[in-house]
Amino acid sequence: MSLDSVITIKDFSVDYLGEKPVHAVVDVNLTLGRGEIVGLAGESGCGKSTLAYAITRLLRPPGLITAGSATFHSREGYDIDLSAISGQELRDFRWDKIAMVFQGAMNSLNPVISIGAQLADVFSTHRPLMTRRQRKERCGELLERVGVDRNRLASFPHELSGGMRQRVMIAMAMALDPQVLIMDEPTTALDVVVQREILDEITRLRSEFGFAVIFITHDLPLLLEISDRIAVMKAGRIVEVNRAYDLYTSPQDPYTRRLLSSFPSLTGERGDFIRTGVMDERLEATGPSPSIGLRSTTPDPTAAGNESPLRDASQQEAK
Repeated sequence: MSLDSVITIKDFSVDYLGEKPVHAVVDVNLTLGRGEIVGLAGESGCGKSTLAYAITRLLRPPGLITAGSATFHSREGYDIDLSAISGQELRDFRWDKIAMVFQGAMNSLNPVISIGAQLADVFSTHRPLMTRRQRKERCGELLERVGVDRNRLASFPHELSGGMRQRVMIAMAMALDPQVLIMDEPTTALDVVVQREILDEITRLRSEFGFAVIFITHDLPLLLEISDRIAVMKAGRIVEVNRAYDLYTSPQDPYTRRLLSSFPSLTGERGDFIRTGVMDERLEATGPSPSIGLRSTTPDPTAAGNESPLRDASQQEAK
């Protein structure tokens, strides 16, 4: 992974203007390395999505960038001041250099247009010289890249599962091979098995194509798995930035420690967060067999020979 930056954000602030202005993003400083995954964590309403929309110039009134700068460093060797571009230049920049998977992406697909037509629209807009056959072939390749059969090009969104729709949105964001991919809670509303598949897919694609990722979520344990570095955001400010492992083992800000401690332990003390089943004398009267499946068969993590390698953040901090 290269250490040079692809995005540099300096003293960046965003307000929502109104009778009482809301300072949604305040003096944010952040860099994204080329090929790096940076997680942006924080509670709902802390300004994560506002920051993403502002640097991609998708912010709508009454949102307004009030201070600072965001600079894109292209791999071709030139810089782009994201606050200075507009019109056709901005239109050409989006999706080509920076693409975004929006929050609630599964519902972002047009329900009355086929998957193939929606993917092809990206190429019709940004690559107008491509023939219809070339667009179709490229759309099929994109679906296969994210693990969806190219036969699904003729399908409509309602014919796809939630995980498949999410994969289609990731494919659409990757259509023009952008250098930066911003993912705003891409695994929200997916079950944990599909979440794992999506995360593995993102990691594989990053390794294969070398794009950088800003991964936005309130799920800090998820970020600990996928991110190279994590920035923790509170009330519009970045309160801590560190490597994922260091942030987990040695959090510096009290808010980061509270975030880490807000998630239940997978092991815990005896009986903590462990389903022990229903204790009822009627079950005891019928013998042991009816209680199978009701009482926990989880080994006692404190018993000799059953030490678990998993430890929660508070246990690590205590050491």
